[in-house]
Amino acid sequence: MKAVVLHEYGGPEKLKLEDWDDPIPQEGEVLVRVAAVSINPVDWKMRSGAAKARFPLEFPAILGRDVSGVVREVGPGVTAFEPGDKVFALANKTYAELCIVKASELAKVPEGIELVHAAALPLVTLTGDQLIRVGTGIQKDQTVLVTGALGGVGRSAVRVAKDAGATVIAGVRKKQLEEASMLGADQVIALDDDDALARLGMIDAVADTVNHETAEKLIGKVVPGGIFASVLGPPGNAALHPKVKVVPVMCVPDPERMVKLAGDVRDKRLRIPIDRMLPLAEAGPGQAAAEKGGIGKVLLLA
Repeated sequence: MKAVVLHEYGGPEKLKLEDWDDPIPQEGEVLVRVAAVSINPVDWKMRSGAAKARFPLEFPAILGRDVSGVVREVGPGVTAFEPGDKVFALANKTYAELCIVKASELAKVPEGIELVHAAALPLVTLTGDQLIRVGTGIQKDQTVLVTGALGGVGRSAVRVAKDAGATVIAGVRKKQLEEASMLGADQVIALDDDDALARLGMIDAVADTVNHETAEKLIGKVVPGGIFASVLGPPGNAALHPKVKVVPVMCVPDPERMVKLAGDVRDKRLRIPIDRMLPLAEAGPGQAAAEKGGIGKVLLLA
């Protein structure tokens, strides 16, 4: 098969399309013929070495977490899937024509979702879902502020929080206020507007996807006993707010929730924008474009 291979940490030009041995499914595993993968921030952080303390690589390495495709072969003990099934997953080593997925972490693509488009969903929707349900534990009639609400994770978090019956504040940049008004949140706030932040009352929780200075300002808005949940680690000033519980969130596979959130996308209750689709060979330029930010998902077609 062909795979995008990384031989050392560095820039996007280090990603090279090369020949690689076809993987063989073992007990409880499924071999998927990849249709598409999506590029996520963790991909370029792993490529550059910025994430090597948390996600060290053994070279040569294949990156990638999201995948959609068609089952080619099932390993021993797998009964829920068969060749020809259209599937998607949060997996590993997906920048390739073939990849291995644990059957327990794989799901069939819901009717009404295009197979290629399904690759955009696993990591961002599950991260947003777990940021709310596991991280904030927000309850009906409580108030949660979601930072970076126009990103894929933020959009998913807004949807899940609304489904929980919470009052949801979507936090974005001032220039994004009009676009964010379409998210379905109860309120939209410009996080780069100090006057707007000064008017913000106390809230039960923050679901954070941006960290840095914004997080340091918002943790002071959480009520004593409230929660600051983040996918990027604690705010730098967390020690100054000992009565706020800081909860780190790392996404884990959850096929059932993934299918539910894909259904929300199909039913137009959740939108994960796709900016462009590129051949697998253009993984480097794709990462470079995504890393600049300000665009929707970038998909690589295998």
